[in-house]
Amino acid sequence: MAVLRQVWCRSLLVGAMLGYALLQTNARPANISALKEKSANGKDENEILPPDHLNGLKMEMDGHLNKDFHQEVFLGKDMEEFDEDSEPRRNRKKLVDIFTKVDFNKDKSVSAKEMQRWIMEKTEEHFQEAVRENKLSFRAVDPDGDGHVTWDEYRVKFLASKGLNEKEVAEKIKNNEDLKVDEETQEVLESLKDRWFQADNPPADQLLNEEEFLSFLHPEHSRGMLKYMVKEIVRDLDQDGDKKLTLSEFISLPVGTVENQQAQDIDDDWVRERKKEFQDVIDADGDGIVTMEELEEYMDPMNEYNALNEAKQMIAVADENQNNNLELEEILKYSEYFTGSKLMDYARNVHEEF
Repeated sequence: MAVLRQVWCRSLLVGAMLGYALLQTNARPANISALKEKSANGKDENEILPPDHLNGLKMEMDGHLNKDFHQEVFLGKDMEEFDEDSEPRRNRKKLVDIFTKVDFNKDKSVSAKEMQRWIMEKTEEHFQEAVRENKLSFRAVDPDGDGHVTWDEYRVKFLASKGLNEKEVAEKIKNNEDLKVDEETQEVLESLKDRWFQADNPPADQLLNEEEFLSFLHPEHSRGMLKYMVKEIVRDLDQDGDKKLTLSEFISLPVGTVENQQAQDIDDDWVRERKKEFQDVIDADGDGIVTMEELEEYMDPMNEYNALNEAKQMIAVADENQNNNLELEEILKYSEYFTGSKLMDYARNVHEEF
């Protein structure tokens, strides 16, 4: 993971030059996914690389905050249905439908407990989607269909996705010959190998079955792999080697020089957002230090306490009448926060939507 962070660090200054407007697109730093080969329609032919972004997790694999988290846990599998180019009234109708489902007791008001219940349901949807996608991914690396994949079999498929000849790579690996790949690819391979063996449940047999492969791609599905993910994030951010994170370590910008005001604006946003998250959410006991245990609890997508806190935060954003609940008019007015899509004339005949 450290090499992936270094790649992003080198690109920080270039990205900053694009200006604050580009930041609003929530573009993510280059990391493992940058090595994926894309087909003509922009989709991955075979999703055999661990994704950098995991739906329903508050933090990315590289330690960045997930900018879309609240939308992911509010919309679940319906995220893609909300598009900026969609007809506003159509989006409003979908949002009203969601509101009526979240409003479990049908009192036309959403409480924190109702929102918590909804968040847990939507997170489970992301889990099930990952399971379905994993079946396809596993088939891609298990061509003989024996239900197990060795590290060498996976390595062949990975390097083939990078443009190397699959038969030649397989032959070289079989004969223990030098593969002669570039330095960056070799470092990513080493990182993947470490992760591969972490996903191999005891007793270790150096083979991954479909369930273990799911943990390899999606560490949120395994407590052991979630611990490994947290360990990797702490290793990348921890500057003094004590395996804990202080506020200054958590908000420190990657190595690089800020050379213009636009880059400074981006830096300021980075610091402000991470400071708030550290102090208000991650540092559970408020002692100014985040341990691996605290970060693990923060990262656990099925943590009900976290879901309740998120529910309260989401309500607070739009709770204009300060009654600690959400009414339909409020959720429509703040539609961009909940769905990423603006609605025009949100208040027009609100109640007719029922």
